[in-house]
Formats: sequence, structure tokens, C-alpha cells
Amino acid sequence: MAETQSGGNGFDEHGDQVTAQIWKWTALAGMASYLDAGSIVALGAGFALWQESLHLNNSTLGLLAAIGPNAIGAAIGAFVGGRLGDLLGRKRIYQYDLLVYAAGMLLIALAINTPMLFIGTVIVGIAVGADVPTSLALVGEFAPDRARGRLLGLTQVAWSLGPIIVLVVAFALSSLDLLGIRIVYAHLLVFALVTWYLRRGLVESARWTAASGAAQAERTSDPEAQPELAPIPSHVASNIRNLLLGPNMAALIWTATVYLTWNLAAGTNGIFLPYILRTLGAQSQGASVALQCLSFILTAVVTIFIFMPFSDRGHGARRLMWGVGAIMQVGAFVAFLVFPFTTPVALANIILFGAGAALAGEAFYKTWSQELFPTMLRGTAQGITFGTARVALGIWSFFVPVLAGVGIRPVALLLTVFLAISGVVGFIWLPNTAGKSLEDIEAERSGRPATEQATV
Repeated sequence: MAETQSGGNGFDEHGDQVTAQIWKWTALAGMASYLDAGSIVALGAGFALWQESLHLNNSTLGLLAAIGPNAIGAAIGAFVGGRLGDLLGRKRIYQYDLLVYAAGMLLIALAINTPMLFIGTVIVGIAVGADVPTSLALVGEFAPDRARGRLLGLTQVAWSLGPIIVLVVAFALSSLDLLGIRIVYAHLLVFALVTWYLRRGLVESARWTAASGAAQAERTSDPEAQPELAPIPSHVASNIRNLLLGPNMAALIWTATVYLTWNLAAGTNGIFLPYILRTLGAQSQGASVALQCLSFILTAVVTIFIFMPFSDRGHGARRLMWGVGAIMQVGAFVAFLVFPFTTPVALANIILFGAGAALAGEAFYKTWSQELFPTMLRGTAQGITFGTARVALGIWSFFVPVLAGVGIRPVALLLTVFLAISGVVGFIWLPNTAGKSLEDIEAERSGRPATEQATV
């Protein structure tokens, strides 16, 4: 089956034609995003119920958010999983991490006390954090050059579908209170196991195989290779240093800044919106869940009909989408600063942020994270930026319930600032990479002629 990967896959890897098999592989890899976002929103949808059932105070609630799939737990997984994905291959990570995810989700679903809830939440966070950078690297590496944004956009649709299904089920079962949330967790457990089973047919990234094979050949022919680095190759240490130099360092800082500041707002919206709507907006559990669901539906729709068709059409198209999306998202939280916190204002926030996030949010971050780093650093770099953003979100999440206790305006003001930084930095330094091969992008960024097809 390996012969069907990039380079012998039955499609023009430098074109825009995507086979049914590539769509299938992308969908299976994109389930990392489904399970990531689904677990975040499931935890958030049950916050108020867990607080009542286990008698958690606001600080404990913030700590739960900080250690889970939305934050520090995912960060640990991303740091480790992204690096191991570069060292050992994408397949070795995505082949097993969903079993760990399922174990953590089972613990949460059956939780009868605070330790069970906390331990399960940490396990789920670590597992999903390890899966995301390796799965996205896999998609980026088998995607045709002029369909890379389209395929990574599909993973973002999966990221939206996770919360949509979670919230629909949570809404339908809202009369069951905590039992309904437990059923939601059980659904994620089942999806993780089914995805793990179907992923067994996925193959290793051909680009990673070629890059690591070339490096291995170079290493074995080098008489000065240092034995103390074995079994970790000497070229790996060099790559780590290269990540902190030149264009790689610039890309690392830029993607980290854009994603970290955006994710502070998106993460708050993803995990705390039902809690805020219920505690500050006097909404019922069912109504608060239904309102949040609308946001993710809008993100999915805009991603399908705008981001996926146009994200590979050139630098100008990407710049326009990013600028419009950034303005919409800033406007979403300015509404909370200007108007009273009512249901119509909350609805305006949900519409603006949901649509804007599809145009100037994680879908582009995923795309750029594949385009701006060489193959043997791709998972490591994305693990660092993804993990750093989740650590920042974890720290921030600890304070959100406390700030929300004062009112919506302090939270809204800070989120407005975060989104403005992400929008401006992204717009000004947006890279011209649309439609180019990963090898040509690397060659251009390293100063070599584009015909030098660099692979490592």
C-alpha cells in the first residue's frame, strides 16, 4: 500500500487533484481534530454540572480546564508527540495514541470523584496533544501542492464537527444532567476506538520516509558520527539547532504568536462559553449548549464553502480571507464591550466569531505549520507552537472563571486584544506559500534555488 503515497499515488502531487483514497486518509487523520475539539467542548459543556455534583469552587474549575485537552495536558502531549513523530515516524505515534485517549475518556465517563475526573482529563489531553501534530504533518506531506489548504481545511471541518455532535448530544440529553454528559464522553470513547481500528490501514508518510532514509544513509557513511548520540542520529541534533536559527526560527516565532493569541480567544470560547452563558447570561443548560453549537456550525460551513475552495488560490486570496476573518473576530468581542450582555449580543458574538475563525484561525495555522518547516522538523515545530499555545491557554483558563465572576467585560477586553494581535501579525507577515511544493518552499526559505528539492 505504500506505493500509493506521494510520489506514486496515482495523482499529480504538484497539482490539485485529490483521489478518494487521499480524502479517506485525510478524514482519518483529521479525526485527531474531531477528538481534540470534542473533548474540549464536552468538558466545557459539563463544567456547571461537575461543579454542582462534586462541589468544585471556581479555582478548582479553572485548574481542571488548565490541565486538560484544552491546555497543559495537550501541551505535554504535543511537545513529546511532535518530536517523536519526527524521530520515529508519523505512524508510530498515531497508531497508538488513540488507545491512550480512550482510556482517559473512560475514566472521565465513569468518574465518581474529583481525582478520577482530573486524572482522566490529563490523560485525554496528553493523548490528543500527541496525535494532532503528527496527524497534521501526515496530511500536509501527502497532500497535492495546490490542494494542501483544502485537505487541511477538511481537518478543521472535523474540528468543528466534534463540538457540533458533542453539543447536539449534550443538548438532547440535557434533561439527564450529569448522566447526559457521561454519555457524551462515552460517544468520544467509541469514536476513538473506531478511528484507531480504521487507521491501521494508513501508511507512513513517504516524505518522512525519504527524508529519514536519506539522513540515515548520510549518517552511516560518516566516519566521524559520534557514538554517544546513538540511537538518536547526529543529524537530529543538528536539526534541533537549526530550528532556532534563520528562517526556521522566524517561522517558529510567527506561527507561535499568531496561534497563541488566537487560541486564547478560541479556547475560552470553546470550553467556557456554555459556563459563561449559564452563569452570567441566565441561560439554561440546554440553551447555552445550543448557542455554542451554532458557532461551530458556522465555522464548519464557512470552512467548507470559502476556506477550502479558495485557500490554495494564491497569496492575495489568503491575505483577503485572513483580513476579513480577523476583523470579524475582533468585532465579536468588541460587542461585549459596547453593549449589555444579552442574548442578542451573545448571538452576534457567536456569529462573528464562528465565521471569522474559519477565515483567520486554526485552519491557516495548520496549513502554515506544514509549509514553513522542513520534513524532519515539521512535527517538532508544530508540537512546540501547539504546546506553547496550550500552556498559555492553561494559565489563562485558571483565571477565566474568576474574571467571569466579576463580569463579561474584563474577559472580553483581553480577548479583543489577543485577537487584534493575532490578526495584525498574521496579516503583515503572511507568507507567500500557496500552491507551492513543500520542497520548493523550503528551498526558497533557505536561499537555495527552487529546483533543489530539499527533503530534510
